[in-house]
Amino acid sequence: MPLDQSFIGRSYPPSGTYDVSRAKIKEFADAINDGNAYYVDPEAARAAGYPDVIAPPTFLTIINLAAIDVIITDPELGLDYGRMVHGDQTFTHHRPVHAGDRLAVTTYVDDIKARAGNDFITVRAEIHDTEGELVATTRAQLVVRGEQA
Repeated sequence: MPLDQSFIGRSYPPSGTYDVSRAKIKEFADAINDGNAYYVDPEAARAAGYPDVIAPPTFLTIINLAAIDVIITDPELGLDYGRMVHGDQTFTHHRPVHAGDRLAVTTYVDDIKARAGNDFITVRAEIHDTEGELVATTRAQLVVRGEQA
C-alpha cells in the first residue's frame, strides 16, 4: 500500500525536552570509541571556548530517532516498518550541543515519492534549545521497499 501523500507538509510538535548531560555525552563518545577531550573533559572544552563538554556530531541521533518514530509509526501513514530501510541522513549543526542544553525537536514530513515500486519519505527535524535557538537541522530519507510480486 503506498504511503499517504496527504502527510506531506505535516509537522509534529516536540513531545518534551531532552536534558543533555556530561554522563550522556560520555556514554555516547564511549559507544562510538571517540576519545576527543572536548567530549569528556570540561576544562579542555572551556579552554577551547565552549561552556562545557560538547557532544559528538551524531549525538543528536538519540533524540532525532525518537522524534522520527512518531511519524513512521502513525498508522494513518501506512508505513510497513518491516520493509523500511534507512536511505540517507544529514545533520546541519548551527552550534555544538553541550552539557546543560535542554533540547526539543519538531519534525516535518517534507516529501513522499514513489519510484520503481518503492516509497521514499523525507523527514526533517529542527532541534532547538529552550531559549528557542536553532541548534541543528537533520534530514532523513527512508525507503519503504515495495511488495514483491
